[in-house]
Amino acid sequence: MESENLYKLTEKQLNDAKEISNISDDVAKLLSQPKNEIIVNFSVKLDNGELEMFKGYRVQHCNLLGPYKGGLRFHPEVYLDECKALAMWMTIKCALQELPLGGGKGGVKMNPKKYSKDELETITRKFTKALYLYLGEDKDIPAPDMGTNSQTMDWMMDTYNMFNNRHTKGVFTGKSIECGGSHGREEATGRGITICIKKWAEDNNIDLQGKTFMLQGYGNVGCFTALRLVQMGMVMIGVGDYTGYLHSTEGFNVFKLKDYVMTNGSVKDYNGGSKITRDEFFGTECDIFIPAALELQICEKEATMLKCQVVVEAANGPTNIEGEKILQERNIAILPDILCNSGGVVVSYYEWLQNKRHEYWTLPSVREKLETQMVNTYNKVAQLSRKKNISYRMACYKIALERINAVYLKRGCKKW
Repeated sequence: MESENLYKLTEKQLNDAKEISNISDDVAKLLSQPKNEIIVNFSVKLDNGELEMFKGYRVQHCNLLGPYKGGLRFHPEVYLDECKALAMWMTIKCALQELPLGGGKGGVKMNPKKYSKDELETITRKFTKALYLYLGEDKDIPAPDMGTNSQTMDWMMDTYNMFNNRHTKGVFTGKSIECGGSHGREEATGRGITICIKKWAEDNNIDLQGKTFMLQGYGNVGCFTALRLVQMGMVMIGVGDYTGYLHSTEGFNVFKLKDYVMTNGSVKDYNGGSKITRDEFFGTECDIFIPAALELQICEKEATMLKCQVVVEAANGPTNIEGEKILQERNIAILPDILCNSGGVVVSYYEWLQNKRHEYWTLPSVREKLETQMVNTYNKVAQLSRKKNISYRMACYKIALERINAVYLKRGCKKW
């Protein structure tokens, strides 16, 4: 898994989708590589007085529909081709959801848990200083991702405004409410995932009450997904992350687990359930399996072991090429990442709109708008999947690519 290059997965998906989509060769070529690949190296003086060098990335994939949009992650395994893949998926997500935005992604190659709060602030501000000329509320709008949060975005917004000698909030989303963030942004990705699960269950005449799910990853996305699913009557019988895996036939108290993970940073040593191996985790029978951690987790081995009705991709790119082929052969449905976890960018778009309009929307208003948006998009994908007898993933790509193609032709981009 570790040796796999994530960008090869996006290339395969794009090539497969191109064959079933009504798009020009020009658009296919345009999307095959990002417009800009920005790499920065910057120094930070740590608390102990030592100077450390950091490498940061920002990939701007396609701004045909609007400004680049996408997260910034702080993680030790950030690399250029990962950012390229994630940026392309953001282009597809935005087009699928009919947002006037394009795809971007980036991050800093580091482990944020190794640094103090003061050091993280300095790292964040130095990274922003290195990138600020490439950013702007109508140019490129970053958001939080793995290892970053609303505090990170607050620091970035403040630094950006200092260097530009202006006050604008819309250049970053995922900010705190105090600094212009949107109600409902923190829960948005998880909430969007559960809306898709609910719709899938309705389409297949499945009552979710009492049904079981396994969840890999209990960060922001996994946590809010679990909370909402339990409120819908489901039972989480398995949970795990990079520190280990747990199983409980009676189900976990997702609220207590949330408090524990917020305090301790992972599920390690949680006093609940029984410890199991990673293989046992993937081989445990359940109704719904939800990968919400890193990419490339369901490969050939894991796909063969899974015992579920549907895989719901809460993470980006959790299923590799061979894994997807095996799941399809075994008639295990896949709700793809570009649909399921796009609730995050939808509400980021709402935050951007609120900032540009100098408005503040209520939590019920944001939730209602998100529900309507996710249901409408899900229905389009499901209907196209049935009509063309193609997977949900290919239906998502077909819708997104044909929208991009239509804009390309209308704008006369051949003259670019």
